[in-house]
Amino acid sequence: MGQGREAGDYDYDKEVLFGINKNFNGGLIGGLYLKIGSRITENTFQFFSLEMANVKNPKEARYSTILGNSFIYGKSNYLYSIRPQYGRELILFKKAPQKGVQVSVLSAIGPSFGIIAPYYIEYATSNSESTRVQYDPEVHQSLSYILGPGHLFEGLGESQLAIGANVKAALSFEFGVFKSNVTGLELGYELEGFTKEIPLMPTTENRQIFQSAYFTLFYGFRK
Repeated sequence: MGQGREAGDYDYDKEVLFGINKNFNGGLIGGLYLKIGSRITENTFQFFSLEMANVKNPKEARYSTILGNSFIYGKSNYLYSIRPQYGRELILFKKAPQKGVQVSVLSAIGPSFGIIAPYYIEYATSNSESTRVQYDPEVHQSLSYILGPGHLFEGLGESQLAIGANVKAALSFEFGVFKSNVTGLELGYELEGFTKEIPLMPTTENRQIFQSAYFTLFYGFRK
């Protein structure tokens, strides 16, 4: 009976959501997402969120080496973006008891902290020796001498910081039978800019402004 009452009552005052992001500027998994929201009025919420995303150059492409390893030719740096945000969410359609979808529109804005980390490759210096260094198009001109990428997070201690800002707008579609938990999908558009150009690939056009459509699968708790 308790579950039946909860299934017919979807009012809540606070929520905590966790998500996995996929965007046109990221890889298979574009980033991670945390959202903490609270009610302002019957249909309006405010929220604080934190996104962590891997931002890529659209021209990045993977190649295979003679050893079977995979690497990105021409890539010199990673860009990891950390985005604290403040936003508002408006519920357009509430969920009917035990069925239906809740639809909301939301927007958010905040600063961006970009971590520019060097992209390392393993490069053959002789028939029996190799070295792991940051890719340099002036030095590493032979594709056949590249044996693969460096170790995961190698060179992270040599990172530089880029400051910027971001803004996004999205539609949120939420599912679930009980008000205490929720699963859903967020579809949106995000614009991000930094105070300087980010040299992800020195041999191609680099940017300081990035824009992307995205979707986020999320799960969370409410009360």
